[in-house]
Amino acid sequence: MAQMTLVVGDKNLSSWSLRPYLAISQTGTQFNEVKIRLDQPDTKQRIAEWSPSGRVPVLKDGDVAIWESLAICEYLAERFPEARLWPQDRIPRAIARAVSAEMHAGFMDLRRTCPMRAAERLPTPELSPAVQADVARLFTVWRTCRERFGHGGPFLFGHFTIADAMYAPVVLRLVTYAIGVEPQDRAYMDAVLALPAMQRWLAGAKQEISG
Repeated sequence: MAQMTLVVGDKNLSSWSLRPYLAISQTGTQFNEVKIRLDQPDTKQRIAEWSPSGRVPVLKDGDVAIWESLAICEYLAERFPEARLWPQDRIPRAIARAVSAEMHAGFMDLRRTCPMRAAERLPTPELSPAVQADVARLFTVWRTCRERFGHGGPFLFGHFTIADAMYAPVVLRLVTYAIGVEPQDRAYMDAVLALPAMQRWLAGAKQEISG
């Protein structure tokens, strides 16, 4: 069987690419990675060779192309059920999907104020009330999930799931902009940052900004 190919953007910048990268890495399957640098003269042309939407990320599995981060993660969960990318029980699985969709569609003020710069360390910006509300909601999601469902491990639902992949870019934003966190939230962030796939991603991001 041919290996899958995951097409991603810049590792320092592309939060949407990071999410399926963590998910596919968690499955343990071998995959090809194609990185397309963003904001280059040939970026649009190169992405069009892979992606029906004209955007990254996109997953190629044989003659099938799946674009959009959450759809890719869902595909991987069905393709590799042994990876347990969603919680196995109905209620935590429903909550995991809900908080993943919330991250997918929300937290816009935080995203705009603190764009992902994975390998950089930047001054803390002025946090408007809207951004502060996003940060407060973020911590509420993390604490609620961990208190209710996280007893089997350090992640939101114990073991690593798509929900952790969806929130991983926000973990990086909090580090990049030195936004204050409580010890319980820092423990969760440390677990995400310690993932081998996250360490590989960050090494690639550092190469981008140093080269």
